[in-house]
Amino acid sequence: MSNNSHNEELLQSFLNYLDFEKKSSKHTVTSYKNDLLHFLKNIGEKPIAELTSKDIRLWISKLSEEGTAPRSINRKITAVRSFFYFLQKVGKLNQNVARKVHSLKAKKRLPFFVEDEKMNILLNENMFTKDFSGLRDKVIIELLYTTGIRRAELLGLEIQSVNLAEGNVKVFGKRSKERIIPLLPESLALLKEYIAERNKVVETSTTRLIVTDKGEEAYENFVYRTVRKYLGEVTTIDKKSPHVLRHSFATHLLNNGADINDIKELLGHANLAATQVYTHNSFEKLKEVYKHSHPRN
Repeated sequence: MSNNSHNEELLQSFLNYLDFEKKSSKHTVTSYKNDLLHFLKNIGEKPIAELTSKDIRLWISKLSEEGTAPRSINRKITAVRSFFYFLQKVGKLNQNVARKVHSLKAKKRLPFFVEDEKMNILLNENMFTKDFSGLRDKVIIELLYTTGIRRAELLGLEIQSVNLAEGNVKVFGKRSKERIIPLLPESLALLKEYIAERNKVVETSTTRLIVTDKGEEAYENFVYRTVRKYLGEVTTIDKKSPHVLRHSFATHLLNNGADINDIKELLGHANLAATQVYTHNSFEKLKEVYKHSHPRN
């Protein structure tokens, strides 16, 4: 077996580990696969077991010279670190040389979010058609914004995930971690109407909550296009993705006095550091209020 084939075999073992043992999302597995294939292509025929930290740094330097953004490079470094950690864990490497490789300094970007007034216009005005498609589209926007769930979590919802009696929704997040999120009265009423219409209008055997007009399971690009279409009606921000609604959910909760630990639980973050990025948006708003309100300004 050539070194190339052996390296690719090791990669496939790692991807299987992510998929079947760690229960990582399809997006994560695909992202790791693409980054690591690029890495393996760069090292050529050299066996992974013979690599040094210098080899990895040379690859990073090459990425920088090609104009790859620091954030993208850091993502690739994380993939290589995880890969090497796995290989050491299963006995394929004696030492993890990737541990000595440090991430690049990258400028932190504040999350994009839509102002609460614009979200209220979108959800309160007659922005959606009165047929099944319009009702379904409104459910997509409503759930993403009022629960903060990820696009993959939305697509994974079953009809029985929604507890109409208790007013909550059960979500399975990363690594199949379960969390229960309360629903607002308006969201609950909308879901009741949608589920009744879905069962009446759409002929489908799937139990997934969100379906297309043909009754098929919704997919990632379908949700993305839906969100982009409606956000385009109320905002001019560059990014108009499902994740922007998650950012908006967290930012608006924080701006209105919610405890950051509670927001962490609602978002399904594993640690508080991931949630604290929203405090920067909140602080920016606080600075604006201070600047326009203080008599000495």
